[in-house]
Amino acid sequence: MTLPMPDRKPADLPGHWLFARLGKRVLRPGGLGLTERMLTDANLAGADVVELAPGMGRTAQEIINRHPGSYTGVEGDANAAEVVRGVVGAKGTVVNGEASETGLADGCADVVVGEAMLTMQTDPHKTEIAREAFRVLRPGGRYAIHELALGPAGVSDDVKNEVRTSLARSIKVNARPLTDDEWTKVLTDAGFTVKTISHAPMSLLEPQRLFADEGIVGALRFIVNVLRDGDARTRVLEMRSTFRKYAKNMSAIEVIAEKPAA
Repeated sequence: MTLPMPDRKPADLPGHWLFARLGKRVLRPGGLGLTERMLTDANLAGADVVELAPGMGRTAQEIINRHPGSYTGVEGDANAAEVVRGVVGAKGTVVNGEASETGLADGCADVVVGEAMLTMQTDPHKTEIAREAFRVLRPGGRYAIHELALGPAGVSDDVKNEVRTSLARSIKVNARPLTDDEWTKVLTDAGFTVKTISHAPMSLLEPQRLFADEGIVGALRFIVNVLRDGDARTRVLEMRSTFRKYAKNMSAIEVIAEKPAA
C-alpha cells in the first residue's frame, strides 16, 4: 500500500496522512460512530452513491456493506485512489478527480457523501464543492457530510480565528471549521435544504475513541508505531494537545441536506 506523500517527513505531513502512515484507519473527527449514524440517516440501500475524497476507503467499505445500487469514489490523489480500489474491488468504481470538478454526469447520484474534507477547504472552495454535489444529485437526492464544527452557539469571531489558526498550524492543513449556522449557509447557498444536524465529541486521539474506532489490534498497532517514531510522536502529541485545548470549541458534525424534488 503506497500512501499519499510517501516522501514527506513526519514534521511536514498533513495530520490525517500522518495518522494513516502510523496505521490509523478511521480518520474522521467524529469517529466511526458518527460515520455510521450519517450513513444510516442518508438511506443508502439501493441508492447510487458518490463519495468525494474517500481517502483510505474506510467509509467506502461501510457504504458497500449497506448494499447501495452503485458506488463511485472520486479521489484526487492517485495513490489514495488505488487504495480505495483495493477496498471496493468489483463492487464499486473509483475515478481520479477533484471534489469541485468530478467529471460525473448531471443527476447521476441519489446520495453524495463527503467526510473531513470540506473543513480543509477555503470558504469559496467549500461552496464550489457543495454546488458540485448539488449538480450530480438527482432531485430529492441527499448530500451527507461529516465535518468539524465550531461552538458553542454565539462563539466570538476572535475565538473562531484562534481555533482555526491553532488547528491549521497543528495539522499542517489550512483547516477552516464552521459553526452550525455557517455550515447550514454553505449548503443552503448551494441550493440544498438541511434536514438533519447532529454532533459527536471531537476526541480523535483519546484512548476510548482509538479503541472504539480501530479495535484492540488496530489501536495497539497505532500506539506502538507512535512510540517507535520520535518525530511522529512529537507531531501526534502536539495535535492531541491542540484538540484538548479547544475541546469546548470543537465538535464533529453530521449534516444531511436534500436537493429539492422539484
